Amino acid sequence: MNVDRMRQIDFWAGVPLAFLMTLYWRIRCFFSPPAPSSAKNILFIELSEMGSAVIADAALKRAGALFPEAKVYFLIFAKNRPSLDIMGTIARENMLTIRADSLFTLAIDTIRMIGKMRSLDLMAAIDLEMFSRFSALLTFLSGAPKRVGFHRFHTEGLYRGELLTHRVPYNPHQHVAKCFMALVHALTEPEGTTPHGKVLVTDEEIRLAPVIPTPDVLEAFKARLFEAYPVLRRVDRWVIFNPNASELMPLRRWPYDRYMEVARRLLAEDESLAVIITGVASEKAEAQTLVEATGSDRAVNLAGFTRMEDLIPLYALSKAMVTNDSGPAHFAAPVGLPTLVLFGPETPALYGALNDKAEFLTARLACSPCVSAMNHRSTACTDPACMRAITVEQVHATMRRLLG
Repeated sequence: MNVDRMRQIDFWAGVPLAFLMTLYWRIRCFFSPPAPSSAKNILFIELSEMGSAVIADAALKRAGALFPEAKVYFLIFAKNRPSLDIMGTIARENMLTIRADSLFTLAIDTIRMIGKMRSLDLMAAIDLEMFSRFSALLTFLSGAPKRVGFHRFHTEGLYRGELLTHRVPYNPHQHVAKCFMALVHALTEPEGTTPHGKVLVTDEEIRLAPVIPTPDVLEAFKARLFEAYPVLRRVDRWVIFNPNASELMPLRRWPYDRYMEVARRLLAEDESLAVIITGVASEKAEAQTLVEATGSDRAVNLAGFTRMEDLIPLYALSKAMVTNDSGPAHFAAPVGLPTLVLFGPETPALYGALNDKAEFLTARLACSPCVSAMNHRSTACTDPACMRAITVEQVHATMRRLLG
């Protein structure tokens, strides 16, 4: 299903269901207060954002450190599950998925997952989504006696019932990774704390552990890549262009013709350099247009060629990357790839890649950022001037510096 359809379902079905579940819970607690539980396992729920699986890694590790006897599970949409493999923190057998290909598969898998969650001996369910009613309902229906998530309190955040036992305010003034850490620490605070999340999280605590592919993995990937694109054998450096953006926010895209111009300039300046265009299979034709526009055989189209498991070796072998604000910026972070990330409707202060070698460009228009968790990432904007305000000269100069 597309994003607009998912949002409609979340509103039209989510609001009344959240209200009814809240009413049911209050009546149940009135007649039969919850009894103490000896359960010990922890479930994280984050369905729709692939990059968040990387951003949340420090929180996942902190849960394991604070509760060493707990098994840590993660629930995510099936199409996004490979993003959990980037950091490898969650064991494959502890990854739970829901298909969202259609309303039918969404409903069937949701019913199946409710039964699965209730069999996991959960001590806590932690909702990493920001004001999604669907994830709030899943958190409640998991059966976990402790339910942690972001709560709107006195802000105008989206209504999603009163189903949490540990309510943490979403802080729009600090990085999302710190907000995720606050959710985990809420489990260590006394019952009845209002609000939960009274903890200091430092920049050092959210730093990603480095991911280094083995020589065997690198050689296997290079062999496959060189067979398909022999031109890459005769160049010394690869620079990645990721011009696509998540379907959740198409306004995040920098104009395609500007990617073409930066690619042409870099290729003309350095004959030892190749430009690699990445993307999913559905973007292959668009990526080919960019490749052909460069007029160089040192521009190659990898859209649809790379699998998720190929990204780490690709980033390790490359020299730099320029990308819209999207998943690849986060996937490249644990490798330490020098990365230029272009921001417009959102801000790097909250969603910047956790990469010491990443740089961020944003036009800082008065209207930007215009989307946040507080407005369900919706915007009235139909003309992303914030992205067009980032110039070819700015991107070109930054990429030259990152390439040395």
